[in-house]
Amino acid sequence: MSAPALTSSPVARPRRPLNLALWVPVAVMLLFVLAALAAPLIAPYDPNAQNLLGRLKPPGTTSRAFHYWLGSDELGRDLLTRLIHGARVSLAVAFTAALLSGTVGVVLGMLAGYLRGWVEVLVMRVVDIFLSVPAILLAIITVAVLGPGLVNVIVVLALTRWPRYARVAYGQTLSIANTPYVRLATLMGAGPLRILFRHVLPNILGAVTVVATLEFGLMVLFEAGLSFLGLGVQPPTASWGSMLSTGRNYLGNAWWIATFPGLCLFTLVLSINMIGDALRDRFDPRLH
Repeated sequence: MSAPALTSSPVARPRRPLNLALWVPVAVMLLFVLAALAAPLIAPYDPNAQNLLGRLKPPGTTSRAFHYWLGSDELGRDLLTRLIHGARVSLAVAFTAALLSGTVGVVLGMLAGYLRGWVEVLVMRVVDIFLSVPAILLAIITVAVLGPGLVNVIVVLALTRWPRYARVAYGQTLSIANTPYVRLATLMGAGPLRILFRHVLPNILGAVTVVATLEFGLMVLFEAGLSFLGLGVQPPTASWGSMLSTGRNYLGNAWWIATFPGLCLFTLVLSINMIGDALRDRFDPRLH
């Protein structure tokens, strides 16, 4: 007599709880990104449109054809409009600079960790030199030499922030270079570039992504700091840093000029850092 066939019923997997520590800052970050992308469509006015009769108006007031939801600046320009367009500058600079610095740093770090020898010595000594100088000081010196401007700020931030990516990629590559599948690929005749981009890079993307997220927030702060000092994006282009620089002269009678750009910077950078912390917890094997 044959035993009855065993049938297995699917077991319902428990749903993972919603991770508010990740999705709330992601939603805030997406709100800034969407506002920046749709700035010409959602901004109430031209960011450079002046109304001298409506200068330094508090939030919620109206002057001529302007209704200032968040107040006006010293030239009667709508603060809400300039905040929205300032988000475009901050996010564009931060994203482009993080992409360039990450690409350069990861490639050089992987080459140093895999090829070793003189390549390792050369790359890591340059990394040590860059890291020995405060990043904001190095950026200020470089911008002072190249001159202010949007493109120069992106180039300067990319040149000054790649060593952090290189150090992380270097350490991760050292731990992966001696794994069995990498040695097997070498014995089968795979070249260094194929091994690095086919086998090493996918395995270090987690750590690099965490660094890139935190660096993105730093790029936003550095751009605002350079613009605050007059070395970043030049007027009349809207920038949160330059708006903060202008607003400090009117804190006594027009607090909104500096307060709202500061709140935007605080909220954006905080959300980016929270996303970075959540990704670190996700990719860190010691926490699982």
